Amino acid sequence: MSRGGIVPRMLQSWVAPRRVVRGLSDMPERVKLAVLMAAMLIFLIAQAPANARLAQIDPSVPFQARMGGALLAVMFMMPILAYALAGLVAALSRLSPWRLTPEDSRLALFWALLAVAPAMLLAGLVAGLVGQGPGLTLVRAACGLGFLMIWGAGLSALARKA
Repeated sequence: MSRGGIVPRMLQSWVAPRRVVRGLSDMPERVKLAVLMAAMLIFLIAQAPANARLAQIDPSVPFQARMGGALLAVMFMMPILAYALAGLVAALSRLSPWRLTPEDSRLALFWALLAVAPAMLLAGLVAGLVGQGPGLTLVRAACGLGFLMIWGAGLSALARKA
């Protein structure tokens, strides 16, 4: 695994996600929460260019109001949904021969969110500078596929045969 810290591991997650997540398997719960909140903060920042563009196009909803709504959704609602999704995945894993603890399920999901965050920044820039179109669709598709790949690899790396 790469040395150096969080950013090299985030980048390496796009190449060798199983190895990166396996190397993070002893991460304490408080650090997992910090990983989730860091990802959510980056997701919030990524929405600023698009919200600025939309506020210019339609000034009836100012930028501050748009970002306030994004703040509520990303920093308060998304973490709750992330915990619920990780719990659901861990519970559903009991139906398969590959068991996943709730802690490992959280690690795989939270790390995938953080690893895809730089791509979300790119998507936010494209949304703010270019707007809707094939470029934004392509970047968002890459973000979604990257997230699913990293999350799935993380889940498979942490699952244990029952």
